[in-house]
Amino acid sequence: MWTLFSTFLHIGLFTIGGGYAMIPLIEAKIVDEHRWMSREELLDLIAVAQSCPGIFAVNIGIFVGYKLNGKRGALVTTLGTVLPSFVIILSIALLFQQFRDNAIVERAFRGIRPAVVALIAAPVFRMAQMAKINRFNVWIPIVATLAIWLLGVSPILVILVAGIGGYAYGQFKEEDK
Repeated sequence: MWTLFSTFLHIGLFTIGGGYAMIPLIEAKIVDEHRWMSREELLDLIAVAQSCPGIFAVNIGIFVGYKLNGKRGALVTTLGTVLPSFVIILSIALLFQQFRDNAIVERAFRGIRPAVVALIAAPVFRMAQMAKINRFNVWIPIVATLAIWLLGVSPILVILVAGIGGYAYGQFKEEDK
């Protein structure tokens, strides 16, 4: 239980930028270091965690903790994941009024933004490779993104259509064998 807690405490403490920025560290800890699951299982877990309501890293923690140690494992990984953010945000909230207009703090936040974009882009490209996205099927996520962004299509509808399409494609591929 301590290993679960300390692993997810480390993930929660040392990643900046939210869920997608956490993927490289989550992969390094869960797949490479502890070997709790394979890369393929992690890719599936990422897809499920994205489609569930709630915080991405917490969802992953819950699934990993539950897989390894049931409800207690899920609770431990959740606490490990959220505790660093909770303490940091509470500290910032208590001190923010004093530093709100500080030019150094403002510049630091401006400097962090490009790094966060890079931290998010790297796992997106790695996940695209793992999901076997290529020039023939790259149109699918592009169309889904544009439908949500420009046309206001519900993401839930996009997920349902993608699930039905993936199932139909899987059935089609089975018939070819």
